[in-house]
Amino acid sequence: MKKIILLSIVFIYTSFASLYSQNDKAYFKEYEPGYYQNFILKDVRGFKAKTKKNTKRKYLKMDQSGMKLPNDPSLYKTYWTEPTISQGNTGTCWDFSTTSFYESEVYRLHGKHIKISEMFTVYWEYVEKAKRYIQERGNSNFSEGSEGNAVKRIYEMYGAVPRSVYDGMETGRSYYSHADMYKEMNTFLKSLKQSNAWNEEFGLNTIKSILNHHMGVPPTDFDFERKHYTPKSFLKNYLKLNMDDYVDILSYLQEPYWKKVEYKVPDNWWHSEDYYNVPLDTYMELWNYAIQNGYTMSIGGDVSEPGFSRKTNCAMIPDFDIPYDYINEYARQFRFSNKTTTDDHGMHCVGWYKAKDGKMWYLIKDSSSGSRNHDDNDAMFGYYFFRDDYVKLKMMDFCVHKDVLKKYINKFK
Repeated sequence: MKKIILLSIVFIYTSFASLYSQNDKAYFKEYEPGYYQNFILKDVRGFKAKTKKNTKRKYLKMDQSGMKLPNDPSLYKTYWTEPTISQGNTGTCWDFSTTSFYESEVYRLHGKHIKISEMFTVYWEYVEKAKRYIQERGNSNFSEGSEGNAVKRIYEMYGAVPRSVYDGMETGRSYYSHADMYKEMNTFLKSLKQSNAWNEEFGLNTIKSILNHHMGVPPTDFDFERKHYTPKSFLKNYLKLNMDDYVDILSYLQEPYWKKVEYKVPDNWWHSEDYYNVPLDTYMELWNYAIQNGYTMSIGGDVSEPGFSRKTNCAMIPDFDIPYDYINEYARQFRFSNKTTTDDHGMHCVGWYKAKDGKMWYLIKDSSSGSRNHDDNDAMFGYYFFRDDYVKLKMMDFCVHKDVLKKYINKFK
């Protein structure tokens, strides 16, 4: 009997030991919303939506309905450019417009069709911005924007590459977007300022790692059309562009005319003083001479005006702003000084048309979304049409080949 009891105890102990020696198992399960999400949170959101005031901002706009407008590119005398492309969700109009300008220059001077990488320039511009931010201990502008002559400066420092070699596009995207990339870089630089940790090598290596992650590593050498290049040799031997041949022309009253001056806007973050400042009448003379004699221009100015329509893609100054014949250097400076003229956007002027009333119109190649509110098969898609009064009052500067300025160049010596 004792033997039976002993065996029973052993059996029971062994059974329990076996039961508790088994490990619990786990598995991955997709998240499923429950009662809180399906009922309580749904009610909270629904109530907010019902009680929220659905107010939309309104803007005063010029009524262009019924006007006969020259918003057809076929009306214009045009010069060769690459097809218009989108800058996506980036603040890089300065680069897209000026890169397009240099592509047209390569064709004008050498007869070559070439698509140059915008993002190679953007990559190194961010590095240079970050470098100055660190050197100036945070007292330098770090944003997505820049000026058109930044492209010239980056070409001189780093060279250029074809877009087919480096497009800087994140895998899986159809359009560029730098929002997350810029946020990461800006947050990092602000952290350096907060901690007063101004190690330039560490800072620039971190900025490059962020850029490399989002844009890819820019090439140091490459093959193109069966020849080997570095970015600098590509600029010199293939593009054959001499950066000393390009000038930036400005017209504002706050600085002396016939001097090279600083364009005092935030996007001129390196405080370039290479702008040739001329009287407004001379500015318009040079603009018209350039576009009527085979030159295109990279241009910059204000595109947030009542007379600027994203429906017709036409820009003009309505007389309720200022009558056509009253536009002069004082009206131009007044608007710049009170900040109703701002340095909004960079574009590429590629053609001209003279209307029956004698007014000049200009065909403007654009990379922003504002010129793309039409079907992509529409001739207007990617283009604006500026009347001369709009340029005279609102376009602040342009970059062009120095031959356009040769009539006046001695005035600057």
